[in-house]
Amino acid sequence: MNLAKSRIDIGLYTNNAQPLLEFWRNEIQLPFDHLLPVRKGQKQHRFDLLGSVLKINELAAPILERPPSGYCELLIARKGVVETRPLADPEGNLVKLVTVGMHGIARIGIRIEVNNVEAHRRFYIDALGLPEGPTAGRAATFLAGDTVLFVEHSPKLRSCSGLEGKGWRYITFQVFEVDREHECVLQHGGRELLAPVTLGTTARISLVSDPDGNVIELSQRASLTGSLEVKCRPV
Repeated sequence: MNLAKSRIDIGLYTNNAQPLLEFWRNEIQLPFDHLLPVRKGQKQHRFDLLGSVLKINELAAPILERPPSGYCELLIARKGVVETRPLADPEGNLVKLVTVGMHGIARIGIRIEVNNVEAHRRFYIDALGLPEGPTAGRAATFLAGDTVLFVEHSPKLRSCSGLEGKGWRYITFQVFEVDREHECVLQHGGRELLAPVTLGTTARISLVSDPDGNVIELSQRASLTGSLEVKCRPV
């Protein structure tokens, strides 16, 4: 995968953003970047997450009760942190402040619980083109630029059932050619949730899922790539 940004973003959904905004701004001390109107009934509060983006999507309509995704915990490396500090925001989304360099985390890491580590290993390497890093305890690791993905087996069967639900819901890869990367994912076993679509002059995006149905957004953002031109080549 040809990344346009050497780290990935993470998003969640809520019906009541204010307590979350206060937590991430005051407790975690993330700088608020801007508010993005996504569509009628949805606005996205964006925080700078050490070069990644924390996306808090606020929905007007009640969020349906859906199984949790495999995205379990956000790990943030912070200078001055000597002992790991586990926290949770007001809606129970897990976050952990860790020492810079712990398990290779220079900025952020994301812990993902899966049904089958080997199936995800093939997906991350073949479909997403991510290099595998050293193991971290029970977890296999994969490197998306300087973001570390920690993939570990869960004894609890997980099958994510869509984008809009409670808890951590999706991750975003910023790429140069959405159509090409989207087709590559499909050719290597990924499932299409949304075919590539252009959003005005801002971005061209698509949605795919991993073997457990966890949602992955592929984004060709004009501010990073300079163009939203479709330049799909054979993969």
